[in-house]
Amino acid sequence: MVPIRSLSSTHNKRIAQHLLKLLPADRYLRFGYVASDEQIQRYVADINFDRDEIFGIYNRRLELIAMAHLAFAVEGDLTSCAEFGVSVLTRVRGRGYGARLFDRAVIHARNEGVQMMFIHALSENTNMLNIARSAGAIVERDGSESDAYLRLPPADLDSRMSEMVEEQVARTDYQLKLQAQQFWSFLHMLQDVRRGIRAARDRTAS
Repeated sequence: MVPIRSLSSTHNKRIAQHLLKLLPADRYLRFGYVASDEQIQRYVADINFDRDEIFGIYNRRLELIAMAHLAFAVEGDLTSCAEFGVSVLTRVRGRGYGARLFDRAVIHARNEGVQMMFIHALSENTNMLNIARSAGAIVERDGSESDAYLRLPPADLDSRMSEMVEEQVARTDYQLKLQAQQFWSFLHMLQDVRRGIRAARDRTAS
């Protein structure tokens, strides 16, 4: 299991850092244009955490290496719809993180009463479109852009329990990584102090 955590506004800095690390080609695939640093910062600042859901995968250094944005519609008859977007750092591609984030988003969307999930992507973003097709989505291409539509079944006990367990595992994993990072930072600081003491002794002895 790849621990996937639901993120809040307290993770804004890590979200921005993740997106800013995307190469120009990856920014193009994620946003449909080569987003500038300023545009990315504005995107992060505009995320509505009260309405939407952000999911992330952290490595052991607590670097956000993959994330997904599940945006819920708020207009009239569209409130049972949501749009999915994902980004994965280049160096960790090919590990199935995009597919895992999609699966996690589907479970959450079902539990929130979403009946239809949408993906709007560039037609050249074959990885994202293949993930959608594998899940049973209908993909329609219109020149350089494609839309995928996935009808979701209603929530059930299995979907609710699955999300509860996944979130708990992810939170525990995050806390363990945080404690490990704090421990190694403390150890590094202690080593610096010891080296300073030795250097001071050597200067005194000489």
